[in-house]
Amino acid sequence: MLTQKEIFATIEMIDRQHLDIRTVTMGISLLSCCDADARKACDKIYDKITRCAENLVRVGRDIETEFGIPIVNKRISVTPMALVAAASETEDYVPFALALDRAAKTCGVNFIGGYSALVQKGMTAADEKLIRSIPEALDRTELVCSSVNVGSTRAGINMDAVALMGKIIKETAERTKDRDGLGCAKLVVFCNAVEDNPFMAGAFHGVGEAEKVINVGVSGPGVVYHALQSVKGASFDVVAETVKKTAFRVTRMGQLVAQEASRRLDTPFGIVDLSLAPTPAVGDSVARILEEMGLEVCGTHGTTAALALLNDAVKKGGVMASSSVGGLSGAFIPVSEDEGMIAAAQSGVLTLDKLEAMTCVCSVGLDMIAVPGDTSAETVAAIIADEAAIGMVNNKTTAVRLLPVPGKQVGDSVEMGGLLGSAPVMPVHGESSAAFIRRGGRIPAPLHSLRN
Repeated sequence: MLTQKEIFATIEMIDRQHLDIRTVTMGISLLSCCDADARKACDKIYDKITRCAENLVRVGRDIETEFGIPIVNKRISVTPMALVAAASETEDYVPFALALDRAAKTCGVNFIGGYSALVQKGMTAADEKLIRSIPEALDRTELVCSSVNVGSTRAGINMDAVALMGKIIKETAERTKDRDGLGCAKLVVFCNAVEDNPFMAGAFHGVGEAEKVINVGVSGPGVVYHALQSVKGASFDVVAETVKKTAFRVTRMGQLVAQEASRRLDTPFGIVDLSLAPTPAVGDSVARILEEMGLEVCGTHGTTAALALLNDAVKKGGVMASSSVGGLSGAFIPVSEDEGMIAAAQSGVLTLDKLEAMTCVCSVGLDMIAVPGDTSAETVAAIIADEAAIGMVNNKTTAVRLLPVPGKQVGDSVEMGGLLGSAPVMPVHGESSAAFIRRGGRIPAPLHSLRN
């Protein structure tokens, strides 16, 4: 039974420490919508999404009101669209994105993810059509998010896809230059993408999932930061225990919301993703947690070790609170969405190279990083390749969400608003990687991928 002290502690976490449910995401299988006629397929897609998710937003708001727990986003993820569109006899995949956008607006959700392709070992004709349509699709839609998986520990890295994604990111930035390349904020390139991720822009509904499912993403950087303030100067053993206990409480709240949403929507409960997802709000920062451990500025020596401790302790605390922990689960380090990361990048202490090192031990990868608009497609591709290699060799999910902002240079900043925040434009290495990227082919999987 909950004690009065525990109830008051939870209320304080919500009111003063930025604790919230970051997203309730409904995953929907669209495999039943395949049709040789693209127009009929789009109609089926719209009808199925609006039928399955018609009550998602209302139920989310009802739970917020009844339980007093903020639910920031209500979202939808769908089967990777390249798989669904492959059955249609068409060269133009943009109408599929428009159907997703229209359905998302009808349902009233914040975003819909799944305009995606899985090409870690090679590209089908449908995969290539979808990938080449991404810039136009993200330009012409508001709520659609896109992802492409270019590598895995079992398959290696598809360098042809990596090279193509460098060009696609640049083209997406150019097509949305009137919005400072905002389209790139809705496009992520993965290695080892997971099928039950509720967070955007990388969410999609995996083919191994049920017909529909509810996945919940919680968030509590502010709660962890507050907890660590009570153990100033204590050993790292105490720090780890404090983070674990805090993650346990946060995850229990997420499980409560997930189970309630599942019951009310008559949809199976999938997972709770207990990732610490920051916001631009002061006091809701992963960087400030790392600094609370004793770093003067996030990005200085010791940052990677501090992040490793944080990520591990969050996972350990979360798995004790729920038997259904999944998604990515750990700590996110998106520069533009974290007030402390923004400050560290502006000061010059936090660099792209240091962020890459940090991604070896955190949940995802190089996230929401603005770079100069004249960064070449080959350099973008090389950054993707480096990050994919980290994921492949370490058997973990890594990703790149990079914004080459048209017309911007180092020292400038880009304002995206809302949870996307603002990003200082960070420098990249000027030396060329073009000859490396032009080699193409596939970087083989590491030896330890042979586990059978």
